[in-house]
Amino acid sequence: MAKLMVGNAPCSWGTLEFDEAKGEQIPFDRMLDELAEAGYTGTELGDWGYMPTDPVLLRAELDKRGLVMLGAFVPVALKEPSAHAAGIANAVKTARLLAAVAGTPSPYLVLADDNGSVPERTRQAGRVTPEAGLSLADWKVFAYGANQLAGAVFEETGLRTVFHHHCAGYVETPDEIATLLELTNPERLGLVFDTGHYCYGAGVGDCDVVAALQRYGARVWYIHCKDCQPEIARRARAEQWDYFTALRHGVFCELGKGCVDFPALLRRLASRAYAGYVLVEQDILPGMGTPKESARRNREYLRSIASNFE
Repeated sequence: MAKLMVGNAPCSWGTLEFDEAKGEQIPFDRMLDELAEAGYTGTELGDWGYMPTDPVLLRAELDKRGLVMLGAFVPVALKEPSAHAAGIANAVKTARLLAAVAGTPSPYLVLADDNGSVPERTRQAGRVTPEAGLSLADWKVFAYGANQLAGAVFEETGLRTVFHHHCAGYVETPDEIATLLELTNPERLGLVFDTGHYCYGAGVGDCDVVAALQRYGARVWYIHCKDCQPEIARRARAEQWDYFTALRHGVFCELGKGCVDFPALLRRLASRAYAGYVLVEQDILPGMGTPKESARRNREYLRSIASNFE
């Protein structure tokens, strides 16, 4: 009988990559303690330097809590050719650390656009139109950079790369996700499917994560579980909030309190014999609630529906 393996990430404790989200951070050792106490068995790395970057020290921190390292988020402004070399170097550096502490399953390098850095896309998050997307020439540059990075990571470390579609970046809508997958190497670059970003980025009325899994098929290698609160999403679109305003208002709510059909998601994953982790992400900005209790509620919710995965 398959067992649902569940991790969580530093972003659920307020460690987000955006300058707009910076605040007093919870120390990594307290975050890992609380993550393990809440019932999770895997984690991601968080921003470089948040956890120890010495593999011996990092391995010790994971082992004493019985945790598996699942991945690390690396943003790169792939639309800009000038950003590619530094982005690849940073990804390889990060992947080497992941490889040094790798367990079972192997971690992923989680590649993303430099989300939140382009004002127009940040303003339009949740309501992006095709006209706001990349040109064909830009797509070729973007995909070339993603392919080069994924290839370098694999050659240097043996680890695979997944792309994280994300609101306030150039890969947000369902069609943008599909375009990136069409233009990239299916052997080297997969997709981390994020349920919350998909539902908010897809626009009004589209929260069918099962249909999305069907569409992207075998390119989905990893799952991020995030929910989307439809009434807040509706307000955000109607009042034209930017991404960070929607985030502060709680557009990504606790699991089971939004529009994502998580039982159906688990049934779909089970039907395709998904053998990896699902990673909970409950984006918390400084001052937004109590991360430990939120993480515990999210874990209890997934435990309550885990029979859908068996």
